[in-house]
Amino acid sequence: MDHRDGGSLPGPGGLRLRRWREEDLPALLEAYEDPAMRRWLATQVSGADGAADWLEAQRTGWATGTRFAFAVTEAVTEAETATGRDGRQGGEPLGNIVLKRPDPHNGCAEVGYWTTAAARGRGVASRALTVLTDWAFTSFAEQGLARLELLHQVDNGASCRVAEKCGYALARVLPALPPDYPLDGHVHVREAPAAALSRPAGHRAEAAGTGGGRASGR
Repeated sequence: MDHRDGGSLPGPGGLRLRRWREEDLPALLEAYEDPAMRRWLATQVSGADGAADWLEAQRTGWATGTRFAFAVTEAVTEAETATGRDGRQGGEPLGNIVLKRPDPHNGCAEVGYWTTAAARGRGVASRALTVLTDWAFTSFAEQGLARLELLHQVDNGASCRVAEKCGYALARVLPALPPDYPLDGHVHVREAPAAALSRPAGHRAEAAGTGGGRASGR
């Protein structure tokens, strides 16, 4: 799939990643009412205008090739489509997962995600992250993408477990920067297969990055 393509990415267990659409906005607003979303995400979405602005930002990201956001869904079965239970490809969003490449000439990019309250505990985040990781390294290999980073606040144990389960090793700790970032942050790193093999085993973690920014809004 070309990175400009509007198609979808299949995942394990019936999971599907597709681009966000207008009809997803009610589900988006509902997701952001969750206290956990307000706690962990730097960027918040509220009201119809806020949701519309968020969707436009995702569209702009795709158009400029700097941000690729997918709605994480479960694939709709043929039976559901035939009975009219869901005529939309991909069903209701279970979460969001994004690849951020503000500098396409940089060999490093950032991944981020969130899941709805109803989707947690089902392995949705780890399955979606696996799909996005494979897609990113395949789609942007010729552009030199060699490393993906995942950032989270140090006390977000769930994100830490998802990162490690998907092969993102803890590379470094970002110091707190109050008031916006009152606690330290973790930077997890996964390198492209060819890049990982080219580094001496004892130096792979140290070579993961040199500074990195704070996690931006999901």
